[in-house]
Amino acid sequence: MNTNDPKKQISRRDFLKIVGISTATTTVALAGCDSRKNSVAGDRSALGEVPTDRMTYRTNPKNGEQVSLLGYGCMRWPTLPSPDGDGNVIDQEAVNELVDYAIAHGVTYFDTSPVYVQGWSEKSTGIALKRHPRNKIQIATKLSNFSNFTRENSLAMYRQSFEDLQVDYIDYYLLHSIGNGGIETFRARYIDNGMIDFLMAEREAGRIRNLGFSFHGTVSVFDEVLAMHDRVHWDFVQIQLNYVDWRHASGRNVDAEYLYAELEKRAIPAVIMEPLLGGRLSNVPEHIVTRLKRRAPESSVASWAFRFAGTPSGVLTVLSGMTYMEHLQDNLRTYSPLVPLTEEEQQFLYDTADLMMQYPTIPCNDCQYCMPCPYGIDIPGVLLHYNKCVNEDNLPTSSQSENYRRARRAFLVGYDRSVPRLRQASHCIGCGQCIAHCPQSIDIPEELHRIDRFVEQLKQETL
Repeated sequence: MNTNDPKKQISRRDFLKIVGISTATTTVALAGCDSRKNSVAGDRSALGEVPTDRMTYRTNPKNGEQVSLLGYGCMRWPTLPSPDGDGNVIDQEAVNELVDYAIAHGVTYFDTSPVYVQGWSEKSTGIALKRHPRNKIQIATKLSNFSNFTRENSLAMYRQSFEDLQVDYIDYYLLHSIGNGGIETFRARYIDNGMIDFLMAEREAGRIRNLGFSFHGTVSVFDEVLAMHDRVHWDFVQIQLNYVDWRHASGRNVDAEYLYAELEKRAIPAVIMEPLLGGRLSNVPEHIVTRLKRRAPESSVASWAFRFAGTPSGVLTVLSGMTYMEHLQDNLRTYSPLVPLTEEEQQFLYDTADLMMQYPTIPCNDCQYCMPCPYGIDIPGVLLHYNKCVNEDNLPTSSQSENYRRARRAFLVGYDRSVPRLRQASHCIGCGQCIAHCPQSIDIPEELHRIDRFVEQLKQETL
């Protein structure tokens, strides 16, 4: 992290009001085809009181500490328009409110990274958590040395995390997103520069309480890094797990069933990321909503995904990037306490996943690792708008279709509202810089060009 960046040299008073600069938020893109629908909250809003004393906890086998089954992912903090009009800034007041509410209702685990929200998540998270007793919470962050593998840069990033989070120890420290670039990249990031030995020494000194890694990549990389367990002793591993990925791996990723089974063999606790597939499992096609609601009318669509992710006994915590209070409240209900899925319910979700795989959505999880685009394209915004229109049956496919005119207008109007024209897919030159950073192995330029051709076709037909 470059601490000499002039954008970061603002007064503490200003920072307490608004923190961090990011690209235009993709939550705007989620307004999608029909601006009258709040698809972010959507079906996930819950009714009634939220229990304060019924959170499900899991035990860390290393030290016996209790960890809330619901963990707070700090990658999607709420934002406000920048006063300078050059993007968005973290809404610190809203972050404080969400953190306070989460802790009051039993959440103990908070996961961040030096690269989240364009490098400001750790500072914002640190401000919010500093107001609470340190021994009541667990803080997780990462060595996110994606582009500069030198020992000097890696050490600077590690030490900056302590300063930004305002802590003298980190409960859960991760090697971030191993697998991208293959085993050679892993070795360059963590072994050749001596960082893995340094981090093990920091764990021995108590400045790191638990050492692990988060995974996106091929099975060969996962197996090789996991085989280092005898030397490193991984205290936990963070994997992507949900009822679609359990048996349906996309791109170069391996299915979650394999990942979890390998951790279970070694009694390594699993931390779960993307239980909602970047929101796609809360914004499902209408026939899937009907299917889930018929089975459990009072439960939210999202609660099925969270119950699935939390049911395996080897799961330590399930992360959710909760931008809105209704997201937080719904997830708190699901885990206060967790009602584990029965075998029959699990099969019901496997069958649901098979149905969902028939729909041509792009596997974008809105992680924003592809950002910023050097040509200013809002990559997640474009992809998420397309996915939303698919899920809402607002994707114009044939001029002979009865709803074609309505769907065409909804797609084009929603596209312009969701993504500013200067940031749309038409500006992609195919440089490919984004591909290496995508944990879902999406050929992003190809998808952007396909969507742009589709948009141009729709525009021609409106003339």
